[in-house]
Amino acid sequence: MSMNIRIKRAYEKPADDDGYRILVDRLWPRGIKKEDLQIDEWCKDIAPSNELRKWFNHDPARFEEFKAKYFVELDKSNAAKDLLRQSADKQAVTLVYSARDTENNQAVALKQWLGNQA
Repeated sequence: MSMNIRIKRAYEKPADDDGYRILVDRLWPRGIKKEDLQIDEWCKDIAPSNELRKWFNHDPARFEEFKAKYFVELDKSNAAKDLLRQSADKQAVTLVYSARDTENNQAVALKQWLGNQA
């Protein structure tokens, strides 16, 4: 069974068809109350390490290298394996992130990594 993985900024309104919503940031999104985010789980341990996050610094020129390094972290991560197991029976999973850049962020990379595991 393949899961339907979506990504959505934390600042976008939750939708009924989001399914299981997982915050994949290590830090809580600025200016958002817990009840407004409407997440099912906050998976801090699946986020890039602090060192990797600071090195990347949302620089699009570093995104491909960031992805490669993040994939190595995910390959070694129990949190990533747990997420795969937990989400396997879900119809839809939405990875929620707070970065401004909608194309070069860890949720985009994580979605690709999860797709590669199927």
